[in-house]
Amino acid sequence: MIRPIDLVKGKVLILDQTALPGKKKYITISTASEMADAIKTMKIRGAPALGIAAAFGVYLSARTNRDLGNIRADMERLRSSRPTAKNISAVLNMIEKKLTKSKDPAKDILKEALKIQKDDIGKCLAIGKYGVRLIKNGFKVMTYCNAGTLATGQYGTALSPLYAAKKEGIEFEVFVHETRPYMQGSRLTAWELSEAGIKNTLITDNASAYTQIVKQIDLVIVGADRVAKNGDIANKIGTYGLAVTARYHKIPFYTAFPATTFDPECNSGNDIKIEIRPEEEIRFIKGEKNTHDRTAVFNPSFDVTPRALISGYITEYGFFRDVRKMTAFFRGKVDDRS
Repeated sequence: MIRPIDLVKGKVLILDQTALPGKKKYITISTASEMADAIKTMKIRGAPALGIAAAFGVYLSARTNRDLGNIRADMERLRSSRPTAKNISAVLNMIEKKLTKSKDPAKDILKEALKIQKDDIGKCLAIGKYGVRLIKNGFKVMTYCNAGTLATGQYGTALSPLYAAKKEGIEFEVFVHETRPYMQGSRLTAWELSEAGIKNTLITDNASAYTQIVKQIDLVIVGADRVAKNGDIANKIGTYGLAVTARYHKIPFYTAFPATTFDPECNSGNDIKIEIRPEEEIRFIKGEKNTHDRTAVFNPSFDVTPRALISGYITEYGFFRDVRKMTAFFRGKVDDRS
């Protein structure tokens, strides 16, 4: 399986996800500023992958900077590139601890970045192991945005159970939302599922509720960019509406994520900062103006799905239905890295 970011012969390469599915193009990233720009412009995206990208971004800074002040300035640039994703700040907090003690920052941060990448791949495999039990022969699974191998070190979060089910020979079908306005579902999720030989059907976002009825969807699995202590999750805009209709139709709604996405400082979804993206993303379609100049634009990148709508949480440490147990467990796991 492909990796969205990797170190090849001393160079940091990212797969340009804005070029998919038409072109499989890798970009060489040479500086922390270039990495921050790649994150901000969605060339690389997905909470776990962003954490890995941030780590490599700091390595690139340390490779050319001896001044810790300059390195920390680059870290803040990376931190602010996508503020909703918890993994970026979690990774930067870990690296800050290494930085203050390091005699060779570039060497030590590279070692840490490679470890973060390797650990994330292991976490994704574990998420698949715990999530695959939810998928039975003949199931129709609905997902949203892209929480697959393109959004992580490899294998994905929400899609990892699907890859595990495919490996076990389970027959199932995936219904993929196109995910406006960046089309991560149609461009990325449908692409990687098709590449893996998994049967999938693309639907428009506004066909979601109707599809749940007429196609008799069995379950929904989505990723998460930040998880609050009370179990609320922030994920791609549209996730909340999907959860509402799934609850109405009595379809189980699950979220899959690694522990690094859990935020022990965030009490509820009300505390999550929601990224508002440029209006041009929905004012134009393929370079053509889509609306009147006087029409205002509101373009939030994420929304918050309340815990009450979530049937369970799939993590690398197991499957949780009880939020209090998950929170207590995660607090112990994340204290060392926060």
